Amino acid sequence: MDRLPLPVYSVASLRALERVAAVGLLGETLMARAAAGAFRVVRSEWPAAQRILVLCGPGNNGGDGVLLALLAKAAGLQVVVCAPGGLPVSGEASDAWARWEAVGGVLTPYSPALLDQTSLVIDALLGIGLARPIEGAIRAIVLDLNTHSTPVLSLDIPSGLDADTGEVLGVAVRATATVSFLGLKSGLFLGAAVDHVGRLWADGLQVPEALSSSFAPILRRIVSDDRDTLLPSRARSAHKGRHGRVLIIGGAAGMAGAALLAGLAALRAGAGRVVVATRPSHAVAMAMAQPELMVIGVDQLSDVLPALEAADVVAIGPGLGQSIWARTLLTACCESGKPLVVDADALNLLALNPIKRARWCLTPHPTEAARLLSISTEAVQADRLGAVRRLQERYGGVAVLKGAGTLIASGDAIPLVCDRGNPGMAVAGMGDVLTGLIAGIAPQQSYPGECLARAAAVGVWVHASAGDRAAAHGERGLLASDVIAQIPMCVNTTC
Repeated sequence: MDRLPLPVYSVASLRALERVAAVGLLGETLMARAAAGAFRVVRSEWPAAQRILVLCGPGNNGGDGVLLALLAKAAGLQVVVCAPGGLPVSGEASDAWARWEAVGGVLTPYSPALLDQTSLVIDALLGIGLARPIEGAIRAIVLDLNTHSTPVLSLDIPSGLDADTGEVLGVAVRATATVSFLGLKSGLFLGAAVDHVGRLWADGLQVPEALSSSFAPILRRIVSDDRDTLLPSRARSAHKGRHGRVLIIGGAAGMAGAALLAGLAALRAGAGRVVVATRPSHAVAMAMAQPELMVIGVDQLSDVLPALEAADVVAIGPGLGQSIWARTLLTACCESGKPLVVDADALNLLALNPIKRARWCLTPHPTEAARLLSISTEAVQADRLGAVRRLQERYGGVAVLKGAGTLIASGDAIPLVCDRGNPGMAVAGMGDVLTGLIAGIAPQQSYPGECLARAAAVGVWVHASAGDRAAAHGERGLLASDVIAQIPMCVNTTC
């Protein structure tokens, strides 16, 4: 079984790769390799499973399932095979069914009662070729699986999930685990995938990397290596001046907490000095809450100009509001030429007066992205990859579309996806933490703030990883400050 790879492909690319990879194979086929890989997952995930129900469709995904059933039967497991969609009439999947019959394998009519008699279900119903909503008997089976406690292993992709977009086509299996063959599909990370894929495994089917690398991915996963490259161990002679000066601007009346969270996150990210510019009424309390922060009260633009001039990176938006005060500060930041991280109310102000700029990173959640693109939130979520690309094209710089499976787009680079994080992070203040993280990481590069895309990628990964650490004992009740406490472990190589 392969380590989860970095590239993520479209279905069209993987079909093309499959055609090329199948040329010249003698004896063992890609289908046989897929079945063997899936059976290894069964043994690893459910070593005690003795009774397996294999649900097969009429296509190649069903063929994978039948060959897995053969392996399980040969290993002495009790195997029940159902073919609710009928049998293929020709091709490799048909040959797989012939092999099943040759060893005395039978087909059992599907009944919901079978779920009570099995320890594991194999979902080999539909695979990556599905293009329309599931109907009829297979729809009913999927609903049965989703309301039953028996664990499910989906082969290649959970049945009912669009393999390109992650859209649920009517209904989709909520798998306990999924094993993706040949390469990772974008539909495993986009749309509703996070609610259906479960634990993700990958099997490259022994296809040489030189062959698979000739096909361009549509996404790339962010991993700890990105952090290690950007944030290596520090020299013993290091001093705070080498680690960057960050300015956080925000905290309108009654919203000091957002700016404080961003400032704390920037400190925990390792920035050398962090200044928070906020309303004068908040300054004393904020400085007392976190004495490591430098806090300045800002009544008028001239109050913040020295700090703006001194900063390597500026983050604006957390608790900013949309007043004349807020607009004046945002305009000054945009005109300063400084690298910016733009979030929250600064994004809402930008949506009212759009501009394009190279040296900034926009970090909208779906509703803010919808305002920036003048579309609905539902439209953003239906095509998250398209939305983050349009954000970057329209506004320039780096676009970070937050949410389950956060996406990052930057110029012509392959968009990035983060597959860490958890539902406990869906609470107020988490976006402020991410803003501070990216701003705190950016100036620690060799050329402060020059590569916001790399800082954004590492910031997103650290944010999600810290959230997972904070949720180790439960997701419900997670606070943004809990995540901040975990950041030092995740910006260092211990995570």
